[in-house]
Amino acid sequence: MTATILVVDDEPDLEALVLQKFRRQVREGLVSFVFARDGLEALQSLEEHPHVDLVVSDINMPRMDGLSLLAKLQESEDKKSTIIVSAYGDMSNIRTAMNRGAFDFLTKPIDFVDLEATIDKTLRHIEMLREVRRRQAEAERAHASLSRYFSPELAKRLAASVGDRTEVTWRDVAVIFTDITGFTSLVETAAPELLGELLNEYVTGMTDVVFAHEGTVAKVIGDAIEVLFNAPSDQPDYATRAIACAQQLDVWAEAFRERWKAKGVNFGATRIGVHAGPALVGNFGGSRFFDYTAYGDTINTAARLEAANKFLGTRICVSATIANAAENFRGRPVGDLILRGRSEPLRAYEPLSPASFDAPAAGQYAAAFAKLEAGDAAAMPAFAALVGLHADDALAGFHLKRLLNGAKGIRMQLE
Repeated sequence: MTATILVVDDEPDLEALVLQKFRRQVREGLVSFVFARDGLEALQSLEEHPHVDLVVSDINMPRMDGLSLLAKLQESEDKKSTIIVSAYGDMSNIRTAMNRGAFDFLTKPIDFVDLEATIDKTLRHIEMLREVRRRQAEAERAHASLSRYFSPELAKRLAASVGDRTEVTWRDVAVIFTDITGFTSLVETAAPELLGELLNEYVTGMTDVVFAHEGTVAKVIGDAIEVLFNAPSDQPDYATRAIACAQQLDVWAEAFRERWKAKGVNFGATRIGVHAGPALVGNFGGSRFFDYTAYGDTINTAARLEAANKFLGTRICVSATIANAAENFRGRPVGDLILRGRSEPLRAYEPLSPASFDAPAAGQYAAAFAKLEAGDAAAMPAFAALVGLHADDALAGFHLKRLLNGAKGIRMQLE
């Protein structure tokens, strides 16, 4: 690439001398020169030649001297690197030139070997600055895109190496899938401005919870949110993080519901499914878009566990795979679910808060479930007693209803 240099000097013979001394570089297309006779003419020339890379300027010139020109150049948005060349090589002028942003300073009479070396050094510096700015701009663009998916700190770490961490690859991940009950009805009945306010506040709040646990938002499709852990960065405790995040999402979503219920808006409950396993993860947006997401059976299973809540009466349903991998998991067994499109059962659990896990009702449920799993006829009265004491226990009510309808055991087919 040809570097363009603006030479500003009122000596009439300097233009011919410069072109003579740099004739080889000009002939080889390494440099080209533009000339001006004072500071005002130089500013006009820069308007006509905005691609100028470097300014070489005398100090003592008519109308506008070189130091005044230097000050003007530093005021502009595109600050041009400048070499000051003058017969007045005293410390006062050097100090003034450097204080006004000169890159280097040479004295007259011009030593063209020294001038060539100084120009080469300055052009290398300019190219280095441009590369730094280019990388910074790329990082800023990457950060803006990555911030849609990742927590702020993770987005910063990834921005400088987006191509290294977001290539498509198989990874073991934890997946959270969320959905809102009755959202279609809300869309059909709510005013557009209310719906926009509701959904924006909801997605923002849910995303904040995900980012607090350093999760990755892989998709937001209407009211549904898909979250990944252990992608794109390694998280050895990803199962524990995912369970904790799911429970916090439930707490936040329920508080959100209550807040809007007080305003007269009936916002549905958030159902959550969580599973872990291998998935194909990476940027699937091609060369034009950034779309970090995941595909595979693990993702589909998490989505089906979310849907299972509708039948079970629960709000969170997690697989045994992730429950067993999480540290100090607290929860109660739901049963062996045969999910839609599957033939093999999947053991599922409902996570509980520490207080709920330690409450007497959790022990009563565990005893009733053990009888159900063993095929003990005492399971029905056990669940009936539990529901009698805790009418709001939807999962206990679900099992009691199954037993009353003649079902047995803990295996259940979900459509």
